[in-house]
Amino acid sequence: MNSKALRVLEYDKIIDRLAEHATSEPGRKMCKELVPSADIKEIRHNQTKTSDAIARIFKKGSVSFGDNRDFTGSLKALKIGSALDTAGLLRLAAFLENVARVKNYGRTQRDDEAPDSLTESFSMLEPLTPVSVEIRRCIVSEDEVSSDASPALRHIRRGIMLTNDRIHEQLNRLINGPMRTYMQDAVVTMRDDRYCVPVRAEYKSQINGIVHDQSSSGSTLFIEPAAVVELNNKIKELVLQENAEIEKILLELSLQVGEHAEAIKYNSDIMTDLDFVFAKASYALEINAISPVFNDNHSFDIKKGRHPLIDKNKVVPIDVYAGKDFDMLIITGPNTGGKTVTLKTVGLLTLMGQAGLAIPAGDKSELSVFDEVYADIGDEQSIEQSLSTFSSHMTNTVKILENADSNSLCLFDELGAGTDPTEGAALAISILNNLHERQVRTLATTHYSELKIYALNTPGIQNASCEFDVESLRPTYRLLIGIPGKSNAFAISSKLGLSEEIINAAKEQIGTEDKKFEDLLSDLEKSRKTIENERLEIAQYKREVEELKAELASKTDKLDKQKEEILRQANEEARNILQEAKDLADETIRTFRKAGPNATMQDLERARTNVGQKISAKNKAISAKKEAANASHPILKESQLKLGESVKIVSMGLRGTISSKPDKDGNLYVQCGIMRTKANIRDLVLVQDEDGKAAMKKFYGRNTSSGKMDLSRAASIRTEINLIGKNSDDAISALDKYLDDAYMSHLNNVRVVHGKGAGILRQAVHNYLKSVPYVKSFKLGEFGEGDAGVTIVTFIK
Repeated sequence: MNSKALRVLEYDKIIDRLAEHATSEPGRKMCKELVPSADIKEIRHNQTKTSDAIARIFKKGSVSFGDNRDFTGSLKALKIGSALDTAGLLRLAAFLENVARVKNYGRTQRDDEAPDSLTESFSMLEPLTPVSVEIRRCIVSEDEVSSDASPALRHIRRGIMLTNDRIHEQLNRLINGPMRTYMQDAVVTMRDDRYCVPVRAEYKSQINGIVHDQSSSGSTLFIEPAAVVELNNKIKELVLQENAEIEKILLELSLQVGEHAEAIKYNSDIMTDLDFVFAKASYALEINAISPVFNDNHSFDIKKGRHPLIDKNKVVPIDVYAGKDFDMLIITGPNTGGKTVTLKTVGLLTLMGQAGLAIPAGDKSELSVFDEVYADIGDEQSIEQSLSTFSSHMTNTVKILENADSNSLCLFDELGAGTDPTEGAALAISILNNLHERQVRTLATTHYSELKIYALNTPGIQNASCEFDVESLRPTYRLLIGIPGKSNAFAISSKLGLSEEIINAAKEQIGTEDKKFEDLLSDLEKSRKTIENERLEIAQYKREVEELKAELASKTDKLDKQKEEILRQANEEARNILQEAKDLADETIRTFRKAGPNATMQDLERARTNVGQKISAKNKAISAKKEAANASHPILKESQLKLGESVKIVSMGLRGTISSKPDKDGNLYVQCGIMRTKANIRDLVLVQDEDGKAAMKKFYGRNTSSGKMDLSRAASIRTEINLIGKNSDDAISALDKYLDDAYMSHLNNVRVVHGKGAGILRQAVHNYLKSVPYVKSFKLGEFGEGDAGVTIVTFIK
């Protein structure tokens, strides 16, 4: 890739920012050496590594490679058997410990986790933990080797310590004894690595020893007493032995490390590469970048592309594409409207992508691989070379035309500018036509109307413009492909206060064809804005429709779940009711069987009463549920109810028709199929639908199948039953069935003939009638109705 394009498109600034994200010096060096590639396989591989590093940072956080260094010098010394100093060995230990941390970072968290493009690099790292542990055991810091490094070193240092103690003991006796008056200070000091005492100069002859130094005033002499000369000499010898032993230890450590020199070099190379990859990932996260899709057909489609060197809070994303329907884009628009930024964005993102860097753009952005990117952007006027702006641009253009081919991307800023407009426009058209015929992908900016017309009339070339808001006199920096830009010079001048007289005079200087073309552009701009507004409205409507659809689907799903839950609960309650009924029936049968054939009427009556009490308790529980359900719906008034009106019993979930008027407590009967159910008005809701209308017709017209059944029963049922001659059990059984049939046939009252006799059968009948819920009242017959031998039964309506 030519260096001029890299400089003009500010690729070097991207590299500088990339290098700031590396954590080691070799990683930073590798970042600074990064150049775009033209090999699509290499590009895709590098993009994949960047994407995988981004994914790892999202999952596990960042990782540091800061202890990685350039170990070339140290490794060469190790290979020839030289010893490293403590600092060099400690740097290698820190590096190997860093390798261990990085390797652990690279391990997969789950056995089924799929490997990525970085897995192999992490797995090939060798931490050499025993080596780093041995170095840490032997070396405490750059200035200290541990006494545990070897038994000999420990023994030597013990000797030094004991000798020092003996020297201090003798010197302390000297300076604290009779000779104290000869001392300048009662302290022990060091001169030339030997222990001395400060003696006043006038008492020099009183102390037997070697003078090593004197104070600047000459009043104090530093004398090594003869009593400690041998001890000082011994310390000297021990120190020499200590240094020799330390050198031996460092040599042994160096030889041990040297055995792994190749592994250390290999680790360093891998760590450098990983640092480089994670620097690219870190920079991508900083600029909110994505890995683009690459092709080799020289087309690109950048969605929501942003120039990475512009503040991300201020930059305006652009959509720009070329290479499929057209291979050349002519961009027009006012100054400072974003034309040059568009060129630089396309060029810079192309270079970044080919360098394996993620680009600040939207998902599914697509780039192509170009062998070269050429750019003629900016004013490169040179006084020293006597080049004008036009000459400078033309020099660059000539070089581009000589080297560009179908595998190149060419970017021209203000092509043909800096000279006579007519000649400049003609020259620009000729240059672009040459590139177009050679199928070179080209983007060019211009102010020339001739180039706008050229793009309109030439297949494979497309106009684009940078939008400008005339009302606010500010560019929007939006790129509009397919629409040539209008100069807006007159509109801008008018807004800035230039008189209409001057503006009208200027308009008269424009040719008729140019005026028509500018008017056409104005009409196109108005149409575009209208279409854009309509598109935004349609998009808004679509979003609202999608939201409504989602809301409806959610409600439908919720209702389906509620329905299933209600049915499940109803089935469960029905099962429980049936089970309770079965249990009650079984209990009743067991009671009757237990009573035996000798049971008295009182025994049977007690059993029957017990069954009735249990049924009443169940009815009370159901009534409580009804009252709880009534609180969730409006209470009906008596005036709202009509015979045959379709209603729903809320607590039971049953639908039916009203078959009686409510009494003073609000209780009434509802016909639910073949069942006649007692309900309270507060437990009912009206059902106003086709089913309700059919129910009304059924009630009044009696033309349904169930109505026919009631009519046939009413036709055959008698208004009295004769129980004379039956025992109490048989009489009650026959009476129970008769009363059910009579009530279902809508008879208002019936006669029960039981005779007078001893009154036993009459008493049994009366006791039974008290327990029938749909019997409103009963009484003995009047004179002429059968007197005490007949009971008149009246049903609830």
